[in-house]
Amino acid sequence: MATKSGGSTRGAPESAAKTARYRAPALEKGLDVIELLAAEKSPLNLSAISQRLGRSSGELFRMLQVLEFKGFITTAENGSGYVLTNKLFALAMAQAPVRSLVETALPIMRKLSQDIGQSCHIAVASEDQIVVITRIERPGDLGFSVRIGYRREIARATSGLVIFAYQNEEVRRAWLKRCRIKGEAADSFIERANVVRARGHHEAASDFVRGIVDLSAPILRGETAVAALTIPFVHSNPLVMEMEQAADHVRAAARQISNDIVHGDLP
Repeated sequence: MATKSGGSTRGAPESAAKTARYRAPALEKGLDVIELLAAEKSPLNLSAISQRLGRSSGELFRMLQVLEFKGFITTAENGSGYVLTNKLFALAMAQAPVRSLVETALPIMRKLSQDIGQSCHIAVASEDQIVVITRIERPGDLGFSVRIGYRREIARATSGLVIFAYQNEEVRRAWLKRCRIKGEAADSFIERANVVRARGHHEAASDFVRGIVDLSAPILRGETAVAALTIPFVHSNPLVMEMEQAADHVRAAARQISNDIVHGDLP
């Protein structure tokens, strides 16, 4: 006896049709290229991009031309391949919340840098990393500063720990998962974050540059950190201000920025 089978297979075509309806192959190729170049430290030529993405050179040639024409990628100075421009970063910086934070913070950062004789910068969380969105260089001819756009894993950055410290439990769990921090490493990170929250700031010797101590304090909206203000403290000679005093100034500046962005109703 014949049996009806239409009811058991109806969902598959409908699901496939729905998936196809929301796909944009050309856009996907462009985004794949951007994500690949963002993850690479060295330029990639057409052949390398094609190999990494598993697509033919013919598929990608026109896409690379369009991305270059629109200013998202450019040819490296030595001609060895393509690299990302800062256009995506500039677009992100143009968002109202980020722009408002930077505009509010800059006058306070300038005074802080002048008072303590050190550079300072502000970083925000972006996926599993922190990214520096603005900075003020140290007064004078010599100094150390972190470039705008610099990224580092949240778990390895002083500002990352500070921002993490002032998140609720749900957000903390999500960040730990996103950053792939598990087990004892997660317990240790949480414990350090709790110490930071109790102290109101964090001091840590840089594991990137010898002789520098990062002094970092949270910029808050309510009880949640939206950013961190950090001084990469250099023991220069002569020293304008001792490190303990500089830490007090960082906390005070971060509090002032926090108050100003709340009064300005930062979204």
